[in-house]
Amino acid sequence: MNFSTLLSLTLMLVQLWPCSPNTQNHSAHNMERSFTAVRRVRRGWVWEPLFATEEQKSVGPVYVGQLKSDLDKQNDNLKYILTGEGAGSIFIIDENNGKIYVTQTLDREKKPFYTLRAQAINRSTQLPVEPESEFIIKVRDINDQEPQFLDGPYVATVPEMSPEGTSVTQVTATDGDDPSYGNSARLLYSLIQGQPYFSVEPKTGVIRMASQMDRETKDQYLVIIQAKDMVGQPGALSATATVTINLSDINDNPPKFQQRLYYMSVSEEAPVGTTVGKVFAEDSDIGENAAMNYFIEGDSSDVFDIITDNETQEGIILLKKRVDYESKRRYSIQAKVVNRYIDERFLKEEPFEDKTIVKINVEDADEPPVFTLEDYVMEIPEGAVSGSLVGVVTARDPDDDDCPVRYSIVRGMHLKRLFSINEHNGTIITTKPLDREIASWHNITVTATETKNPEKISEANVYIQVLDVNDHAPEFPKYYETFVCENAVSGQLIQSISAVDQDDSAESHHFSFSMAQEATNNSSFAVKDNQDNTAGIFTAKSGFRREEQFYFYLPVLILDNGTPPLTSTNTLTITVCDCDTEVNTLYCRYGAFMYDIGLSTEALIAVLACILILLVFFLAIVAIRQQRKKTPFSEKMEEFRENIVRYDDEGGGEEDTEAFDISALRTRTVMRTHKPRKKVTTEIHSLYRQSLQVGPDSAIFRQFISEKLEEANTDPSAPPYDSLQTYAFEGTGSLAGSLSSLGSNMSDMDQSYDYLTDWGPHFKQLAGMYTSHRSGGD
Repeated sequence: MNFSTLLSLTLMLVQLWPCSPNTQNHSAHNMERSFTAVRRVRRGWVWEPLFATEEQKSVGPVYVGQLKSDLDKQNDNLKYILTGEGAGSIFIIDENNGKIYVTQTLDREKKPFYTLRAQAINRSTQLPVEPESEFIIKVRDINDQEPQFLDGPYVATVPEMSPEGTSVTQVTATDGDDPSYGNSARLLYSLIQGQPYFSVEPKTGVIRMASQMDRETKDQYLVIIQAKDMVGQPGALSATATVTINLSDINDNPPKFQQRLYYMSVSEEAPVGTTVGKVFAEDSDIGENAAMNYFIEGDSSDVFDIITDNETQEGIILLKKRVDYESKRRYSIQAKVVNRYIDERFLKEEPFEDKTIVKINVEDADEPPVFTLEDYVMEIPEGAVSGSLVGVVTARDPDDDDCPVRYSIVRGMHLKRLFSINEHNGTIITTKPLDREIASWHNITVTATETKNPEKISEANVYIQVLDVNDHAPEFPKYYETFVCENAVSGQLIQSISAVDQDDSAESHHFSFSMAQEATNNSSFAVKDNQDNTAGIFTAKSGFRREEQFYFYLPVLILDNGTPPLTSTNTLTITVCDCDTEVNTLYCRYGAFMYDIGLSTEALIAVLACILILLVFFLAIVAIRQQRKKTPFSEKMEEFRENIVRYDDEGGGEEDTEAFDISALRTRTVMRTHKPRKKVTTEIHSLYRQSLQVGPDSAIFRQFISEKLEEANTDPSAPPYDSLQTYAFEGTGSLAGSLSSLGSNMSDMDQSYDYLTDWGPHFKQLAGMYTSHRSGGD
């Protein structure tokens, strides 16, 4: 026979604290639902799901359900045991009747269910009467969690004038209760503050525009949203969130001038670019929606200009052209302002621009005199007598009082010696005759000064051209060397000539060439005019003899085309040459020279021979004197020169050490020991030690090197390339020191020469001589 145990659930909702009637009704409703369970059969057990409700801890344990076996005869023969999660602490069981109690407050948000195991054993035998069975106690949720806005506080931005229904932002609240059971986690959103401008969707929390709003009226709103659970039913829990909604600007306002009429003034002395004044248009928008551009309409735009200050959004009126009080004293301009960025949605309502009138008065100022011309050009013939009229300059005071002016020449002191000006009427005259060939143009500066206010000065440039007069006769451009051979034939061209004239330009010159009247009877040569400002000299006969006439002088008449025309006679010298077919110019010049000095060829050769002999004799004397001037030190200098090494290339740098072993100059001389002479005075020993110490590092050697280096640096004939100069060094002296007895206070008889035997075989004979001498003396 199979045993079975009936596990029944008795769900009891116990409130530890006094509850409202609504809460009590809700608990009763849950209790009614707790008895609705599914009956399941598992092996020998029959059980239904168990539920425990989360609640506050009561005074005593709260009954949850009962385990009961069909073998239980109510004689206390069976014992019920409960094991698993929370058994014995959270959940306890009455081992006699199988009733289960909860002893602690349960929190579904921390642990939603517990897994337990039940067993029925015989008290006598302690053996199970039923196999162990596992069951679950679920914690049933109650509405104990308030909604929370985890993302707050909220900040949103929406353009102003947005249409009704425009979405602004969305708020979301969360609830920790069980969303699958009841309405504890079902939220409902509502608007506590923000009507009538905004609305909120109850289920989604989306905030929308409820009406059009103007940022210029109010640019920020605080909206309070409430979220309630239990779908807003009575007893529901709630939470609120604050949403800051900012209205962003759109260009829905046109600019407006603050004034319908502006008054300004500007001095007629003001330079171009002067600020005349400022206008300002207000725009309720901000940022780039308030950016604007100013314009000037009408004909005044050529005198005045307006620019926009991008920082202050002001219109700055500038002077575009100099104004003159005497010409126009008042200007009326129309200024217009237009938004730089326009929203076309609002153009239909009104134009986004505005206009105003600006009246500008020109202030009078004491202006300097004004010349009738900025530059004057005048002409005067050259050679005009002093006091001749050159021209007149005129200036007047532009002011109403028309103050008299005084004229003067201010630039070019040398020009004041050529021109003068009448200070009252501006008449310019010459003070001395002018020569076009010296200067064809003269530039002077004339000033006009107000007599009442000398500080008001103006200047004008006067350019004076000196007109040419035919006052220079034509002439040869150079000296012509003309030669004719003795064997020349008639009609042979021997010279081409031309002419120059200092008057005017060379393009307008025209010269005529002819033979002078006094030479018309000369039949040896003829002049032929080429009609191109040149002429040719031809022979008029055949054959010339040098012995009869060496030179011919041919006068040539040159006529220009000036008014009146001028002529000049230029003489052409023709030299007769002894030549075969062509003229040897050098030979002819030599012959002419000899002819002029009256010497024959033989005499000239003799003179040249004497000069050559004297020159050779003079050079010999100079060479002998130079030889005698050589000093004995020159040989030593030659020795130094032999040590100069020159390179034609740049060498190998620091690694090139094969040319010269520089270590010889760097190595310090090693002192060598020796046997000193006996009975030598302290002075001799000192000199001896000094001679051993003369080396590359000694002061004497360094001084020698410095002097040679200075000579090389200051020598102007030194080559511009690098060179290495090596100076030979004789060493540290002989080991014997000085053999001289000079400076010694002892005679040879008192000295010992035994140390000579230590000098080696080279001094053997010398040691024998001195040793024998010593022994003989003894």
